[in-house]
Amino acid sequence: MLRRVTESAMSGMDLDDVLLAVEKAAPVDAVRAVTRTIGVHLGALWVSFLVADMSGRALVRLVHNTIGEVPAGRRQDQDVALVMPFDGGPQEQALRAQRVLVEQIGDRFVVRAPVTQRGEAIGLLEMALPALPNDAAVQRVSRAAHTLAFVVIANRRHTDLFEWGQRTTPFNLAAEIQRRLLPSSFTCEADSFTLSAWLEPAASIGGDTFDYSVARDLLHLSITDAVGHGVDSALTATLCVSGLRNARRRGADLLEQALAANQAILDNPQSDSLFATGLLGRLDLTTGILDILNAGHPAPLLVRAGVVQPVALPANRPFGVLPHRPFRLARLALEPGDRLVLLTDGMLERGAAALDLPARLPDLVRLHPREVVRVLGDLVLDVAGPTLPDDACLLVLDWHGGHGDTRSTTAGADPHRATAT
Repeated sequence: MLRRVTESAMSGMDLDDVLLAVEKAAPVDAVRAVTRTIGVHLGALWVSFLVADMSGRALVRLVHNTIGEVPAGRRQDQDVALVMPFDGGPQEQALRAQRVLVEQIGDRFVVRAPVTQRGEAIGLLEMALPALPNDAAVQRVSRAAHTLAFVVIANRRHTDLFEWGQRTTPFNLAAEIQRRLLPSSFTCEADSFTLSAWLEPAASIGGDTFDYSVARDLLHLSITDAVGHGVDSALTATLCVSGLRNARRRGADLLEQALAANQAILDNPQSDSLFATGLLGRLDLTTGILDILNAGHPAPLLVRAGVVQPVALPANRPFGVLPHRPFRLARLALEPGDRLVLLTDGMLERGAAALDLPARLPDLVRLHPREVVRVLGDLVLDVAGPTLPDDACLLVLDWHGGHGDTRSTTAGADPHRATAT
């Protein structure tokens, strides 16, 4: 009979122990310190953390070697990044489905738990136990992985180690600028909505960005596309996004945010003939009413009851084109079950036109937005890649209704919204 790891055998781990180990360690060693602490308390034979890479198509095992043979992989000082592409196996399944998986390998049991916070799939906690864990023990591992998510979020502010590990493709200067314009997390789950966004950068950066911010009863979101390529485009995008954020953080409404972005580009003496298109939205989380403004941008797509329709919006000029002309906005009432897709022209034009998004979207209604953007990113690379002529950016918003404190969550994710595998 198989010996089982029981709750009592794993009850020694205390949050204070984890926090103490994190604070005593340097930022580059924080994850190693906390995984060691977790492993000791859970009686693990080994334990490791795999971070999700920036492509969304692989996990990266970060290995710190001080002695002995250095394993194959990208190396920086004594740290090695081992890329493990998704292959449909248990690592990918655990991350996609957001659930703990236990696999017997020989005489040990490998437990894989998603490291997630508010729907952001940060990576995977992987450990080997000498005996089959019972349900209570699996829940302990799941909670440990959730704790690890906060450790990673807190410590990646102080070091480049995690981002270096995630970068399986080198960045040029324009990409470095563009990356800094994106929010820290590409996914956000709340009780009333789920949001996820993605960017497939072209070889020469095309200036696409997305952004969002959750207030007490409002969700702000945007997607923008600066004209041109390279550093000039990235700098125009910087002016546009910074203008929007600065106005939003001053409490400005949607029209005032648009005017601020417009003026930010116009005031730049180097911005002659440069401009940016965009969609701005402000969603009332108590009612589902979305105020939305289109500044010369492709129309968003609304998926309602399996039917896909473009949302007709008043036309406005792009940001940075004309001063002193007012913008017009529209109002859209979202219904529970609606999905709104914002995108840039890199998802629609040139080779990407073969994708036929309206025909594809109904097949994806059961997928979490985190998976929808990954699937569509893969599809646009299939039809227009492998090197895109223009950035392809999209933001997917699912509206559930029920704003308040109704969120159902297990270890950082809503299991009812996760993609089934």
